[in-house]
Amino acid sequence: MLERYSRQILFDGIGEAGQRRLIDARVVIIGCGALGTAQAEALARAGVGRLRIVDRDFVESSNLQRQIMFTERDAQERLPKAIACVNHLAEINSEIKTEAFVADVNYSNVERIIEGSDVVLDGTDNFATRYLINDACVKHGINWVYGAAVGSYGVTMTVRPHVSPCLRCIFEEAPPAASAPTCDTAGVIMPIISIVAAVQVSETLKLLTGQIDKLHGSLMQFDVWMNEWRRIKLDAPTPECRCCVLGQYEMLEAEAGDFATALCGRDAVQVSPRRPTEVNLPALAERLRAAGEVQVNPYLLRLRAGEYELTVFGDARAIIRGTDDVVTARSLYAKYVGN
Repeated sequence: MLERYSRQILFDGIGEAGQRRLIDARVVIIGCGALGTAQAEALARAGVGRLRIVDRDFVESSNLQRQIMFTERDAQERLPKAIACVNHLAEINSEIKTEAFVADVNYSNVERIIEGSDVVLDGTDNFATRYLINDACVKHGINWVYGAAVGSYGVTMTVRPHVSPCLRCIFEEAPPAASAPTCDTAGVIMPIISIVAAVQVSETLKLLTGQIDKLHGSLMQFDVWMNEWRRIKLDAPTPECRCCVLGQYEMLEAEAGDFATALCGRDAVQVSPRRPTEVNLPALAERLRAAGEVQVNPYLLRLRAGEYELTVFGDARAIIRGTDDVVTARSLYAKYVGN
């Protein structure tokens, strides 16, 4: 088993003992887009023994420019990203264990998703989910690595609960709406994805092999187009941080309700049910055939109804394309899927 990692074992920072620790490790990757696919491939090739890949979305052709794990066939088949990623990881390293979670990460499931992991990696695209990850990881004492990229700019930091600052220490509140560029307004180029993911994976390898003294201990910022690299040194947690100091995990205490989120750059809204459930997709397909063009596979159902496209997943979650209006999306969900 160790022969395939011989060049990595030769590296002083890992060695044979470190490699064995990687083989025994558990990592959760939340978000399997540009950052998440790069993280997953690197960790699989490094021999991290158990990888859990979590994503709510499916592969589209516009993903292929930067999401390195996916192929044109994945996009044609509309495979859920987590499923497609795990399929490819099996061909990269069949010795590791992988599992796909096709799910929207929210307060009702995040603690179960990260349970038993050694490190959680951020591959998400919004602050709401990152604050959720932060609350869950701090509450359970799990290290996690934040990362983000848009345009040619990227940022990352490593969170060691109660040792280093958490995300709330640095960003007490999410940026105001429309105050920062998004993938819809600024796009994104592959080089910044590669850099941010590389730093995130490097930090993960240090954590998993016990090389704590090699962590960069900073908020790292990069702009590959402007040739700018910055490090803001981080010390201890902020004394009055309501998450890691006061133990207030507000993102885990949200009231029950449905979840509706406009998706970045997609002219689409995701709607999730109040309680996760299991949908019989073939039966739903039969029911919807009179409403429009229906396609179904083991993971999702797609309905074209007029100017809208509904993609329904097995957990009753749906992505409604053709609108960015939450009210309209909820109405379409109720009409075709039910309450």
